[in-house]
Amino acid sequence: MARSGSHHAPRIALERTVSAIASARRAVVADRYAINAFAVEWRWLSELIPIADDWRDLAARALEPNVFYEPGFALAAAAVFGDGAGAVLVWSGTQPRKLLGFFPARISQRRYGLKLPLLLGWTHPYGPLGTPLVERDAAEPVIGAWLAHLAENPALPGLVLLPLIAEDGPVAAALGRNLRRAQMPWADFGRHRRALLEPGDDRAHYLEQTLTVHRYREFQRSGRRLADLGALLFTASREPVAVLAEIEDFLMLEASGWKGKAGSAAASSDDRRGFFKTAVAALAAEGKVQIDRLLLDGKSIAAAVTLLSGAGAWYWKIAYDEKFARYAPGMLLTAALTEQLAEDEAIARTDSCAAPGNATLDPIWGERLSLCDRLIAVRPTARFGFACRLERARRAAISAAKGLRARLRAQR
Repeated sequence: MARSGSHHAPRIALERTVSAIASARRAVVADRYAINAFAVEWRWLSELIPIADDWRDLAARALEPNVFYEPGFALAAAAVFGDGAGAVLVWSGTQPRKLLGFFPARISQRRYGLKLPLLLGWTHPYGPLGTPLVERDAAEPVIGAWLAHLAENPALPGLVLLPLIAEDGPVAAALGRNLRRAQMPWADFGRHRRALLEPGDDRAHYLEQTLTVHRYREFQRSGRRLADLGALLFTASREPVAVLAEIEDFLMLEASGWKGKAGSAAASSDDRRGFFKTAVAALAAEGKVQIDRLLLDGKSIAAAVTLLSGAGAWYWKIAYDEKFARYAPGMLLTAALTEQLAEDEAIARTDSCAAPGNATLDPIWGERLSLCDRLIAVRPTARFGFACRLERARRAAISAAKGLRARLRAQR
């Protein structure tokens, strides 16, 4: 035992030293960025093109990456999903000024069917994450400056709802410390967990470790049965030219299936199709899109779109040819991509972007991302208790309606 303790002592001491240095560095940076040293402003999303370079630089330095809030994606989405949306921008007070915080939101004058102004963090059906972009080395003072601006600006609502933030992430932690210091009340709603791929240090043979023996053999059997039909090939592309060509395969496959019939496929409307292709093209130019395909005799029968930023990845979209549903081509492609992502040491975690209980990803990916919607009162006059009661009632009504629809479908 003594030998074991002496073996680990240098490592523990080193970790403590590194932690102390990091804490001291953060303190120095925080002193440099005192709350009153910031310049804070509100701008509409349509006005943000001139600051795209500053915005892109911030995304590269963000405490938590969020590809859906990067200019390549967000500017394309704003044209379709950004009506009434803008962002609170936090700038350094020094020259040349530096963008340190990006907090996109929409001002909603009504909530719960009542006149109750609310600053609602900006998400949409194609952007399933609401974690704002904040400077890695000055997260707490930047968030503090944002909260102070909201509290002091009467043109903005006194209630804030941040949807889909990573509950256990460093941004939520820094936000919580600011709220406690400022004595601003908050409450979390809609807690849920979705599939996450976070292999840690042991990256080899991820599927074999995560899947049951029965499920792993099922994958192998499906692959063999599909290979009996023709030449089977998995491909992955990140080069912009290849991505732009192969995104058409995804759009075609998605439109050919149930989403096309329901009118919810990206290609079902010109606006959504335009947004989709514009966002993918902008991110692909920065090397932030990967297209994976499963080919049978040279024809795509499954395609997936993964978005990348920093050490993060998002398994954004997948579609497959439903004529081959019995062979589970979507699951086979997901399994192949899972092994690839797990072995890529440049990617720390991949967000599934899926609903909780996803039948494809939950059995394959062993980790979970905890998300919540955080309601904050930034001013004492805000009707926080009233808003909390209404929020609980609203969510209970939505849950009851979903349960009723599920029961009705089961009876058909």
